[in-house]
Amino acid sequence: MTLPVLSSRIRDTFAAPIPTAKAWATRYDGRAGPTIDLTQAVPGYPTHPDLAARLAEGAASAIQARYGTIDGDEVLRATLAAEINRIYDADVDAADVAITAGANLAFAMAMTVLCGTGDQVMLPVPWYFNNAMALTMQGLEALPLPCRPEDGFVPDPDRAAALMTPRTRAVVLISPNNPTGAVYPPDVIARFAALCRARGIWLIMDESYRDFLPRSALPPHALFQDPAWKDGMVQLYSFSKAYCVAGHRVGAMVCGPRVRAELNKVLDTMQICPPRGPLPGLAWGIDHLDDWKAANREIIADRARMFRAGVGQLNDWRIDALGTYFAYVRIPEGKRDAMATGEALATQCGLLSLPGPFFGPGQDRHLRLAFANAELDAIAEIPERLRLLK
Repeated sequence: MTLPVLSSRIRDTFAAPIPTAKAWATRYDGRAGPTIDLTQAVPGYPTHPDLAARLAEGAASAIQARYGTIDGDEVLRATLAAEINRIYDADVDAADVAITAGANLAFAMAMTVLCGTGDQVMLPVPWYFNNAMALTMQGLEALPLPCRPEDGFVPDPDRAAALMTPRTRAVVLISPNNPTGAVYPPDVIARFAALCRARGIWLIMDESYRDFLPRSALPPHALFQDPAWKDGMVQLYSFSKAYCVAGHRVGAMVCGPRVRAELNKVLDTMQICPPRGPLPGLAWGIDHLDDWKAANREIIADRARMFRAGVGQLNDWRIDALGTYFAYVRIPEGKRDAMATGEALATQCGLLSLPGPFFGPGQDRHLRLAFANAELDAIAEIPERLRLLK
């Protein structure tokens, strides 16, 4: 019997990192205390009760039984556009915004519109693993742009220019960054925009963690103030972290009319419409939850301070980057590589992390720990868990 073949693109895509790491924990016997799971970036506090009530109303609404517009309800698109205009001093309107079933799908759909089989998409390394996976699945090549700890993992536009090839179609910047937490300075973002414009290459700005920037760091860049932004940039956004609605799967893409005209085909095919129930509540949240989001930023900042104070006192482990939700930590010399170390931490010490190789080439000496997931008492235990590693 000859078995039918499976997709070579999917076969060539590496296994999902988070389930891989969580599977290690099934072999942990509890000797060091309860498991501390720092694998996935999820809000470590509940959503606002008034928003939760509106989400419940949306879940019970009759609209759930009917399809909506392919790019999402206009009220939410207009409300998000108005917020973008306030933050960036921009001139975005509802027609420039598409609501998507999460930011990961927004990225995959953007790549479908902007790139063709065999094209390259430049990803700064360490990269967000789902981006690399999505590219492989679509027959695209991830072109690594190595970033250095001594530069704070901020990518270098000059190095990017040297690495580009005639097949490079887009550059992806994530700021604040996943996995390092690095925030890219506005002048660096401007230089990437100028480089992409000069080469005829799309710039993808993933700003899923924008709401965790302090108000003093806004706007994060001035790209929306360029009248030509619609012909060269696409912005991605996620509601998951800022509004604690990860399971509702709501994201957004902001782009110009050339992209939107083609995107509508992809929206209709890949999602038909975004989840309808959460959308009215999120439109309300944009206009009413600024103070709540500011308080959550302080919660995350406290967790970052606790992590830095605890792990920073260890002589052998080194924090190479820390920000937003994440710490990117260098494994001590003399210990095994990142995959073996991550597995050992999970099975022996009950500490779940993600090893560096999930985040691209050259990352064998790093672990990512999503400290924002954990309460302060759990974060305080992390140094001792690291000390326990044999």
